[in-house]
Amino acid sequence: MVMNRRQFLTAPAGTLLLGCSSTKEAGSGPDVAALDRAANQPILQLDGITSPVVIDSIRLLRKDRDFFIHVRSKDGAEGVSLDNGRARYLYPLLYDRVRPFFIGKDARNLEDLLWGLYRYRSNYKLQGLAFWSTQAWVEFAIIDMLGRIAGKSMSDLLGGAVRNEIPYYVASGRRDSTPEEEVVYLRKLVDETGARAIKFRVGGRMSRNADALPGRTETLIPLARKTFGDAIDIHADANSSYDPPQAIQVGRMLEEIDAIHFEEPCPFDHLGDTKAVTDTLDIPVAGGEQEFSDRRFRWMIAHRGVDIVQPDLHYYGGMIRSLRVARMADVASMPTTVHISGGFGFVYMLHFAAVAKDPGRYQEYKRGIKKYGAWFDPPLRVKDGAFITPQGPGVGIQDIGAVLAGATEVPWT
Repeated sequence: MVMNRRQFLTAPAGTLLLGCSSTKEAGSGPDVAALDRAANQPILQLDGITSPVVIDSIRLLRKDRDFFIHVRSKDGAEGVSLDNGRARYLYPLLYDRVRPFFIGKDARNLEDLLWGLYRYRSNYKLQGLAFWSTQAWVEFAIIDMLGRIAGKSMSDLLGGAVRNEIPYYVASGRRDSTPEEEVVYLRKLVDETGARAIKFRVGGRMSRNADALPGRTETLIPLARKTFGDAIDIHADANSSYDPPQAIQVGRMLEEIDAIHFEEPCPFDHLGDTKAVTDTLDIPVAGGEQEFSDRRFRWMIAHRGVDIVQPDLHYYGGMIRSLRVARMADVASMPTTVHISGGFGFVYMLHFAAVAKDPGRYQEYKRGIKKYGAWFDPPLRVKDGAFITPQGPGVGIQDIGAVLAGATEVPWT
């Protein structure tokens, strides 16, 4: 059987070895009931925790520029997470709408508690990046605590790691650079990290088809391939820059250089426009980092609105919700390559990518490994263009006390 290019690029490795197509035929899609069944299967595996883990306190702590969420049980177990750089202005939601719900609850019931939190004081009216980020902070800390109690890693609690090396790409977040400056900067990132793939930005960022600089995108795309040759895989991120005709035009340029991934070509909430681009192009189209709704993700998967789904582990509300998206994507043989935010967010990404059936070909490299890697035993490291997944109980931080030394609690007024 002959695969087209999109089928090859988006098919799980096991499918490629079997020589079977993993993508839907035109006009068909996965049964919605099958998506729901997959999403509703339990995520956490807590068989080893037999006694209640009653949450006694949830505190927001600050140390230098880092914000920590610290959870403690009545029996003295503790867990910690780091925010995504937004706690300094979202903390009132944490204190007023999230923390009161969890106090006194059994952490073992976390999956059901997340649904309860959604309904608590009509929190569903607040859903979006602001609310879901605060939920994610607490969820990560609770899973960390449960892992420490069970003596298991976060990956083990989420179903067990199926890989321990996670290939990465390096990304430039710049749009103020000329094409020539951009490839020099990307070369520097590749040389520093050993990455085997790059990502650059095209368009002007929610710019209604305007480029960041005149002619930048149409020059940068071929220049990147000429500079890096065939040994480096190329991604491009439009950050909601285009309407469908312009997105298709840029997508064709990317296809000409054999790029492997075209991210968020149309405004992120214009699902129909993005689907029109996905239907037209051969290059895999990715999207979902701004998404907040499980039903909208279900639509994207059932209707093939994108080829690669990308929930953000913070913006979408945590590991459990994001893995439910991945379960639906698995039914449709679509990769789930999570978006990450915050300096420490790459650690949660590593746990997700370790357990997901198909996390896609690459995850994003973050410089945070240099700062945060020493908190782990063994320290986090990279090898031959891949992260080595964290070891140890919970998220893997070796000594919570040492990490939090000198931190002060953020007051609630």
